[in-house]
Amino acid sequence: MRAIGLCYHDVIEGSLPDASGFPGSTAARYKFGGEEFSAQMDALAGAGVQVAADVRTLGSGGGALPLLLTFDDGGTGALAAADRIERHGWRGHFLITAGRVGTAGFLDRAGVRELHRRGHVVGTHSWSHPERMSVLSGEEQRAEWTRSIALLADILGAPVDVASVPGGYFDANVALAAARSGLRVLFTSEPTVRPALVEGCLVAGRYSVMQGMSPESVAAIAAGRILPRAFQSLTWNGKKAAKAVGGEYYLKLRRFIIGRRSKR
Repeated sequence: MRAIGLCYHDVIEGSLPDASGFPGSTAARYKFGGEEFSAQMDALAGAGVQVAADVRTLGSGGGALPLLLTFDDGGTGALAAADRIERHGWRGHFLITAGRVGTAGFLDRAGVRELHRRGHVVGTHSWSHPERMSVLSGEEQRAEWTRSIALLADILGAPVDVASVPGGYFDANVALAAARSGLRVLFTSEPTVRPALVEGCLVAGRYSVMQGMSPESVAAIAAGRILPRAFQSLTWNGKKAAKAVGGEYYLKLRRFIIGRRSKR
């Protein structure tokens, strides 16, 4: 199975960025106003992409690569995103930071159930959203998954077996911990259309969508154009190397740079 995944976060309807999801300038880079987000969805529709409603039902057929719309964090803006993709008859994958359910800026239990009722896939984005998942022990990682799965399954009254890695810090041990926690699908932030299978868990990459990307560039990635996908892959691999070398200092430098830019 091959597919193109787009990684979104929050959609903000007429309010400040910190109203939904995690606060701060780093998180704000991944948040879109409602009309801006709709323009991107219109561009996807114009490109004729085929949006798949559930990654777990995809087969291995040929033809055009299906598109998976995913939304991380579980901010209150998830419902706004759902409203706008449903205008096109689409459904998405909403990955919820379970420990934040019912707190300021995040969906409450009713909001999580509403997504499920409307036909969207609801999965976990971990319990506490650790900045560097890959540096946690296997036991700590499994606790992040199993605790979040248990809460979300209780809210939904249905099994939860889809997840996404918080923070983009991923390695083979993260995949193993996810598989051994009962997850069937794990989305990463690696920009690739070729998934891997780890102990029965499908590990699928995604292309991140952030501020500054035009609707046309998002549609080009979604349609499978090689150059924009290759550019994001090159950029991501450079960041991956910097993360490995810099560790915690990479995060501090990144926050500093982004903070300076946001004040200009």
